[in-house]
Amino acid sequence: MKQDRISSGNQEQQIKPYKKDGDYSYTLGAFPTYELIKSRPQMVRKVLVDTSFTDQEHLKSLCREQQIPLEYNNKLIMKLSDKENCYVAGVFEKYSCTMRADKPHIVLVNPSNMGNLGTILRTAVGFGIFNLAVILPGADIYHPKTVRASMGALFKLNFHLYESFEEYQKEFPGHEIFTFMLNGEKTLTLKECPKAELFTLVFGNEATGLDDSFLRVGTSIFIPQSPEVDSLNLTIAVGIGAYAFMNR
Repeated sequence: MKQDRISSGNQEQQIKPYKKDGDYSYTLGAFPTYELIKSRPQMVRKVLVDTSFTDQEHLKSLCREQQIPLEYNNKLIMKLSDKENCYVAGVFEKYSCTMRADKPHIVLVNPSNMGNLGTILRTAVGFGIFNLAVILPGADIYHPKTVRASMGALFKLNFHLYESFEEYQKEFPGHEIFTFMLNGEKTLTLKECPKAELFTLVFGNEATGLDDSFLRVGTSIFIPQSPEVDSLNLTIAVGIGAYAFMNR
């Protein structure tokens, strides 16, 4: 019978606040930590638990099943989290993924907001798109704020970081490209979109969208909107696009 690996010692000197160039990150909160354990158990270094957490037995059972160390450490959780109601934190190793060439993709060009990035990950999984590329520079996909906003969706999809959109295109030449732009030369509305079995939906960042170099890439898509606003929020645009293409 496997034994629980549970400790209560002070190991703060071993686990430090998040750094982008570090090799690990955190899930802050019970739900994303559960999703981490269920989806990527091999990447979990340990799970930190506050002694006042009310679902301890369930969490201990999951950790025991996957042979993941569990540690009670209220002080360290408070140090890692900027929210007072965080009772669980998972420490996981950063990892790389391979995107599937036979499935649809979402590409985000230079996304700048970690909360938006996390929400987009959750939206993509919610609509059945499990492959996502980020064109750098961009928000840190491993940052705890991104992870928390994704509500664990990060661990359910394949993602990859690319230095340029051209690098992405070379790897997936079989995908039909659709760019979401306001000024496309041959723009289609969502109602006019062709049904594509293997597609890539491309979105620009929150401030500037896609630059004019994307006018020569694939087919432009325009989401009709009221003239009272300049543009839709990026997360809303991704949600609309993902829903429309996955339900054609």
